[in-house]
Amino acid sequence: MCTSTRPGPQNGAPADEPGDHALGRSRGGLTTKIHLAADGRCRPLHFVLTPGQAGDALAFGQGMAAILVPRPVGRPRVRPEAALADKAYPSRAIRDHLRRRGIKAVIPIPADQQAHRRRRGSYGGRPPAFDREAYKQRNTVERCINRLKQWRGITTRYDKTATVYLAGSFLWSAH
Repeated sequence: MCTSTRPGPQNGAPADEPGDHALGRSRGGLTTKIHLAADGRCRPLHFVLTPGQAGDALAFGQGMAAILVPRPVGRPRVRPEAALADKAYPSRAIRDHLRRRGIKAVIPIPADQQAHRRRRGSYGGRPPAFDREAYKQRNTVERCINRLKQWRGITTRYDKTATVYLAGSFLWSAH
């Protein structure tokens, strides 16, 4: 019997396995968040796993760095035309990252941030541009997530390690 007090992967787990196995406490108990990037046809481009209590914005850069947008002919693009994200990704750092890469940011501002900007008056600055018509296309990501959640193995997370759980997500996306 081998016991280890150090945090990190278990014996026999892959080296890239996170120490917490991407499990964390949230209101519903132990959970894993799946951050998903999808194309305009509801096909997943990349998955990132984080523990349930982790903030959503931390996984944004990792997900954007791994995106490959397929083309009918030639190499896939590494830079999408626009990034449509929900209100969990409104930070200035994310907007700056997208601006530097030449990607249009279509991210709504949460109500508390809008109120804070108004409260500051002219010192609050100009709100970032938001394209309502482009944001309507974000439902493709939601539909992709809903299709993913129809697989019971992904929904209930039967797998102990995050690498096996992530591999199941990729297997699902290949069908």
